[in-house]
Amino acid sequence: MKVEDIRKMSSEELVKTEKGLREELGNLTFQHRIRPLENSSQLKKIRKDIARIKTIQVQPVS
Repeated sequence: MKVEDIRKMSSEELVKTEKGLREELGNLTFQHRIRPLENSSQLKKIRKDIARIKTIQVQPVS
């Protein structure tokens, strides 16, 4: 997910997207502990997307 796309989202969309990403991260983490994932880089991408969303939520609107 690109920063420009995240900045265009409303605050409600950001919260909804973050919640969905957190659920996906939890599911993938659980699956990875049971059996290694084929593409474990997904975990890193999801964590970074969550961090991007949190960063933009904290930034003041100008």
